[in-house]
Amino acid sequence: MSKPRIHILALGGTIATRPDATGAMQMGLGADDLVAAVPLLSTVAEIGAETVSRVGSHSLGFEHLHALAAKIRGIDADGVVVTQGTDTLEETSFLLDLLLDLDIPVVVTAAMRNPSLTSADGPGNLLAAVRVAADPWVRKHARALGVVVAMLDEVYAAADVLKVHPTRLNAFASPQTGPLAALPEDRVVPLSLPVRDAMNATHARLGKVPGGAGLPIALLWMSIDEPGRLIEAMIAAPDHLGYRGAVIGAMGGGHTPERATDTLIRLAAAMPTVVSPRAGGGPLLEKTYGGPSSEIALRQAGLIWGGRLHPLKARVLLETCLRAGLDRKAMTELFAAWN
Repeated sequence: MSKPRIHILALGGTIATRPDATGAMQMGLGADDLVAAVPLLSTVAEIGAETVSRVGSHSLGFEHLHALAAKIRGIDADGVVVTQGTDTLEETSFLLDLLLDLDIPVVVTAAMRNPSLTSADGPGNLLAAVRVAADPWVRKHARALGVVVAMLDEVYAAADVLKVHPTRLNAFASPQTGPLAALPEDRVVPLSLPVRDAMNATHARLGKVPGGAGLPIALLWMSIDEPGRLIEAMIAAPDHLGYRGAVIGAMGGGHTPERATDTLIRLAAAMPTVVSPRAGGGPLLEKTYGGPSSEIALRQAGLIWGGRLHPLKARVLLETCLRAGLDRKAMTELFAAWN
């Protein structure tokens, strides 16, 4: 029986670093280097490997991910593994999920420990990602799973995965849903399938999204006693400082400080403005609390309700909606599917 063909696309990140003369870690390893470090890969699949870039994920842009999605669509393989840095993995995997709707697995992985450290996790994560992409259950349910992330022998849905710690080995989790699968020994053990209704509705509404440079989207966190002066500056500035939309990391179930609320309402009149939970995810309230800065008042004033999406993911979705040319009504309806 022939082994599945898995194509690895390397972007850079900690997994692909090596020390320079001072001992500082620099981008340098390519896809072939990553594959050579994991001899067991050849026992799992027929491996193809391609270096797409040597860029840390903190420097990736929307244009890089749109080009990557186009490349993935053109690959003739049974599955694709993307290696990158961890800094923006929760955003890049979600954007790939928005742009791709394929019958083959797409698995994103990375590393927290660089290759010079004892017990570097990059080789193990790459092997796990290839095992996931090659697994019969994953391949059977590839469209139902969407893009997934494999880190530390667990598999997460791109819509839910978050980086919850800056440095520790188990830095990734899906607090809302938990992992989709685990990898004990050399097995992939399914645990659940994600609820894809919102993503399916998003794919249907977005259609084909054009690539190119990203549209600037402001990300604004609400906190105690926030007066909203940066928002005032955005509203007053010519062309709103170039921003085309905004995401508000709101308090609780969808609340803002009263002193900043009138400013937020004027911002929503100037550009599409999405409210998302600063708590990191979970459905927002819609009709519980009254008052000028409550969810009832903000929704009535025209702010778009971001549902269960983390503010980072809401920003990615808003940029994608604007790029696709959706009007305010269509964006409001699309985001409502995520609540």
